[in-house]
Amino acid sequence: MVSSSVIGSLASRAIFLMSSHITNRADSATYASHTVDAINTLQTWYNRETGLWDTTGWWNSANCLTVLADFAIIDPSASDSLNIPEIIQNTYDQAQKTPVQASKVLAAGGLPISTYTRLSKREIEKRGFENFLNDYYDDEGWWALAMIHSYDIGVQGIGDQQYLQAAIDIFEDMKKGNSTCGGIYWSKVTPYTNAIANELFLSVAASLANRVPSRKDYFLQTAQTQWNWFKNSGLINSDNLINDGLTDDCKNNGMQTWTYNQGVILGGLVELSKATGDKSLLTEAQTIAMAAITNLSKDGILYEGCEPNCGSDGSQFKGIFMRNLHYLQEASPMDAIKNYILTNADAIWAKNRNAQNELGVTWDGPYTNATAGTQSSALDALVAAAAVA
Repeated sequence: MVSSSVIGSLASRAIFLMSSHITNRADSATYASHTVDAINTLQTWYNRETGLWDTTGWWNSANCLTVLADFAIIDPSASDSLNIPEIIQNTYDQAQKTPVQASKVLAAGGLPISTYTRLSKREIEKRGFENFLNDYYDDEGWWALAMIHSYDIGVQGIGDQQYLQAAIDIFEDMKKGNSTCGGIYWSKVTPYTNAIANELFLSVAASLANRVPSRKDYFLQTAQTQWNWFKNSGLINSDNLINDGLTDDCKNNGMQTWTYNQGVILGGLVELSKATGDKSLLTEAQTIAMAAITNLSKDGILYEGCEPNCGSDGSQFKGIFMRNLHYLQEASPMDAIKNYILTNADAIWAKNRNAQNELGVTWDGPYTNATAGTQSSALDALVAAAAVA
């Protein structure tokens, strides 16, 4: 990993790239208002019977839930008017009851493609989606974080302790996925050591260390071991970007540097810094963040290489980066990161929205057809703007 001394030069370059977008900024209340409008649209895809969001996948629905929980923490009054605590509880109750079979492949270009098939009760296999567990450790990690952030809302008597216990149960299942390269495998059926499952495992472990005082040492030991392995695994390349995974002989496979791989690690390091008091972890996170902002933007706006045809998986990635960038900005503010968050939120609202407040995949426009995945991804940027403006 390149020295964190590069942060200053990367920040200067990022500010230059964003300068053409900077106009009179909206205030936090305006970004919150935009968020409310976009959440109302997101909820048109919500299926109360399944507790999931139609038009997108299982793991994507966990991210839909997370963005709602994050906004509830920022704006409790708006959360109550949107009925977010009840939506969270309904998803907790209903999503686990939906019998689904999952399969994942990497397309020729390295884009993951997830397929979820609804099954009858008779067809469900021993390991289904009950308790948010399935054959893919990344899916499990998304749901663990969704449960943790739902717990953070602090609504007593509406599943708050259930949510935390669900995250603990998921953590214990993820912990069984030991890879021969170190860290954990992507899944229980494919021996691939990828970045995202390992970043999620780190983030879940560190998050639990900060929320379960009686077992802090237990979760913290896993989180520290995981980060020590990750930063020395070769997954972080010489540009301070994280590639998709490792080869069978445990070398960086040189595959895509997807935006979400640059994102989840930021939130994990924020939680690990909080748990240990080690501020140098925030500097390491800022190095990765600024490398992503500099290298994965197009005209100052976050851009995924698969746009505009990213499928349901790739369409979720950018919001995950912005969400975790928001966590980093709150823990260790930088003007360049704040400006970047606001610039992206402004572009989404001005260039990537139709009359129904549907938000597409290309944030700098033009608007293309939205799904619950593209909507929640863009919402992550709006929530981040409301938090840091």
